[in-house]
Amino acid sequence: MAVVMVIDDDSALRRLVQRALSGDGHEVIEAENGEEGLTLLQRHRPDLVVTDILMPKKEGIETISRMKEHHPAIKIIAMSGGGLSGNLMFLDVARALGVEATLAKPFRAAELTETVARVLGGLD
Repeated sequence: MAVVMVIDDDSALRRLVQRALSGDGHEVIEAENGEEGLTLLQRHRPDLVVTDILMPKKEGIETISRMKEHHPAIKIIAMSGGGLSGNLMFLDVARALGVEATLAKPFRAAELTETVARVLGGLD
């Protein structure tokens, strides 16, 4: 299966994503912010990155931009609950940066695994 990196400052959400994806046979690498994610990207070269947008120490839009700039072929799924405002405009910005898919929080584990399978399969 694939190596998937999940970047989110919420440890409970990282665990949920890790359980869902490892249950599908994927190897999951976790990062708690974009800064750590960019470092781990160099070390592990994942097949797919699933990243939150709103987080400390390098938010998701900047993280996506840097990943796409230095690794244009990297597949990325952006996720966001819109923060306190519930504004999902951040997912539109992520789409404009070239992510393969987006997920609005909260999402079901089945929605995550279906999106991951579609992105890894090259379907859209």
